[in-house]
Amino acid sequence: MKKTIGVGTFNLGKNGKKYVNKVLDSRRLSYGSFTKSFEKKFADSHGCKFGIMSNSGTSALHIAVQGLKEIHNWKNNDEVIVPAVTFVATSNVLIHNNLKPVFVDVDKDYYEINPDLIERKITKRTRAIMPVHLFGQPCDMNPILKISRKNRLKVIEDSCETMFANYYTKRTGSFGDISCFSTYVAHLVTTGVGGINTTNNTRYAIMLRSLMNHGRDSIYLNIDDSKVKSKKKFREVISKRFRFVHVGHSFRVSEMEAALGLAQMENWKDMIQKRRRNAKYLTENLSKFDNIIQLPKIRPGSEHSFMMYPIVFKNKKKRKYVDYLESKGIETRDMFPLITQPIYKTVYKIKESDFPVASWINKNGFYIGCHQNLSTGDLDYIIGVFSEMLKKFK
Repeated sequence: MKKTIGVGTFNLGKNGKKYVNKVLDSRRLSYGSFTKSFEKKFADSHGCKFGIMSNSGTSALHIAVQGLKEIHNWKNNDEVIVPAVTFVATSNVLIHNNLKPVFVDVDKDYYEINPDLIERKITKRTRAIMPVHLFGQPCDMNPILKISRKNRLKVIEDSCETMFANYYTKRTGSFGDISCFSTYVAHLVTTGVGGINTTNNTRYAIMLRSLMNHGRDSIYLNIDDSKVKSKKKFREVISKRFRFVHVGHSFRVSEMEAALGLAQMENWKDMIQKRRRNAKYLTENLSKFDNIIQLPKIRPGSEHSFMMYPIVFKNKKKRKYVDYLESKGIETRDMFPLITQPIYKTVYKIKESDFPVASWINKNGFYIGCHQNLSTGDLDYIIGVFSEMLKKFK
């Protein structure tokens, strides 16, 4: 039987089963104690006042953009700056909100938006910057925040791939006006489907919770909101239960996903420690090939949570190497080619040559797994296959 090394994993654990069974025994699947607890613990762990759980990271991004657009009266075709390397959802949510993504090339070492290139893309219609913390590492936030303040722009952190990682003394998710995380399969905390927003702004938190719940009046967003002592207040809540003040969405999640997330929040430190250990082991043993491949670097002042392990061939196209790895059971993924997507090339007339670093990554870059369930034997297998591969194609 061929060995298989996947890019992601899922840990249930005793408490995961226990909490899900509690949900089933309670017969309450809608927003309740498990979701509230998960939101609070996640927000606290990222230095934020509010956490709002939804059904995906994409949904979290969508309501973040929609909420800011409504509150600050952005107009259709206003612009938001995004990196040229990211998952397609980052820019799709802008298009769905009738905004225009403006692409900025990334840096060659960490693959994230290059702050030195941002200001030349700012126009009178620019309303926000959306930095994306890719692969488990924070963006270079200090210059990004300086640019946003100078130009009075909002910051939406796309942290769907990065949790529990500090940039200097602050954690991802605590820099932006609104931040967005994903708990989808193969991410860090995984709940099957799921996403979560964090913010320190009360008005934004109320808006986000309303938008994910059909745009409901915030006086009644779940069944517990009718449990008030005042008769006057009770009558008001009941009268407004089906009052909608925004054009919202059904982006809610069930208590079962929250139960899975809550159980994993109890062990996140161990999970991140193992991922970092595995990444270090791979780097130490693959560094003998650093004349051929660029291994992941950690920016000074940053931590890396290693949702995955990115690799870029310095001067070789990746395809035959990726095919070889896959043939040996080592799962790979492209490093989020965005500017080469057919729909974007058609709509925005993108020239790949305008984004040289993104183009290099698209042609030469991919990632493999380094998750907490990989054994030393698994890592040694990866290292051995790389040695065979690079000798074979020398």
